[in-house]
Amino acid sequence: MTQPLKRVYIETYGCQMNLADTEVASSILAGDGFTSVTTPAEADVILVNTCSIRENAEQRVYGRLGEFKRLKVTKPGLLVGVLGCMAERLREKLITEQANGVGQIVDLIVGPDEYRKLPALMEHAWQGGRGIAVQLSRVETYDDITPLRTEGISAWISVMRGCDKFCSFCVVPFTRGRERSRSFHSIVEETEVLVSRGFRDVTLLGQNVNSYRDGEHDFAALLDRVAAVDERLRVRFTTSHPQDMSDRLIETIAGRRNICRYIHLPVQSGSDRILSLMARSYSVAHYRNLIGKIRAAMPDAALSTDVIAGFPTETPDDHRRTLDLMQEIAYDGAFMFKYSARERTPSSLMPDDVPDAVKTARVTEIIEQQTAISAAKNAAHIGSSMEVLVEGESRKSSLEWQGRTGGNKMVIFPKDGMNAGEYHSIRIERANSATLFGRQYLRANIMEAA
Repeated sequence: MTQPLKRVYIETYGCQMNLADTEVASSILAGDGFTSVTTPAEADVILVNTCSIRENAEQRVYGRLGEFKRLKVTKPGLLVGVLGCMAERLREKLITEQANGVGQIVDLIVGPDEYRKLPALMEHAWQGGRGIAVQLSRVETYDDITPLRTEGISAWISVMRGCDKFCSFCVVPFTRGRERSRSFHSIVEETEVLVSRGFRDVTLLGQNVNSYRDGEHDFAALLDRVAAVDERLRVRFTTSHPQDMSDRLIETIAGRRNICRYIHLPVQSGSDRILSLMARSYSVAHYRNLIGKIRAAMPDAALSTDVIAGFPTETPDDHRRTLDLMQEIAYDGAFMFKYSARERTPSSLMPDDVPDAVKTARVTEIIEQQTAISAAKNAAHIGSSMEVLVEGESRKSSLEWQGRTGGNKMVIFPKDGMNAGEYHSIRIERANSATLFGRQYLRANIMEAA
């Protein structure tokens, strides 16, 4: 197979970690002479960076690969590759699968710890082979790779990789390996570079950032040091495991004005019995106590969570306990899903005995309750003024900006002479469960006044 030009198109699915990984892979490829294109039709290489957390995500990727099959027919030499968690979890299936011709479509199968090999694997595929690299690493952090980012306002900073929790439903330890942290100083330096380039919002990423450790530096120390780089920089983080959130971390968030008072703290279930089956390593009482500490230190903190409906053996009483806990805590938002068994996880060996119709009914009830809570919490902001970072143009109107509050609430407002990257006070005039709407309250640029 003759090697064509080096034009690559990458499509990313799943979590923020996958977005950050795409930037790492793009940087590696750019260093080998590849240029990024914006559509599959322009590309000589199509890469799909995948997610395996839930079955629906994998089905979407299979459907997309079927679409790329038609492009391969009309464009000899086109390579199609699967990156990330799905490549790691389903490598044998991707090689041999004949349904929809997937096994004949995929030329590259590359796990999340093997992106450095992408250029060599592509060369091998162009010579008629198949590029496969799926070895997990205990040391790879891509610490020396500067992610390829376009100019913007917000950026992801990966601070650690992998997870050691082994929750019974989760494939992450099998697809991303064990925990390992990036160096403290490299993260601070990356933050400094981003600030110098005009970025105004960074999110520190890890499967469980609370277990970050580099020598004497824990996550609280890292968060504090990143926030100290520039007081005008908003600093966020995700995701936290309730078992590992320390009092020191809560104090650090409360003590820094530019650390966003938004905490995503997955609970998964309001039933101690189900939490035990999930191997979540905490109780509802522990979780409730943690929420109390957060709200005592930061009464204005916004909270969000993850919830799974229909876990094996979940009873109506277990479900009711989840609803009751969510009502009690009154999250600002939540990510809510039906349980789906993942191969190789302990829960896949449990009887998946909750009928799909019951799972659907339960997750629908959870979503409806949370939507009402979110709508009420957002409505409470009507008439108040909130500090908003202008992030970019609204998706629905070129006459409006969109931006977020420190509590991660999306706000839509008229442009009124404002610019992306500025902080402004926005008076909220109306709201729904997902979005606030308002207009500029003060002409002063808060960011410059800080």
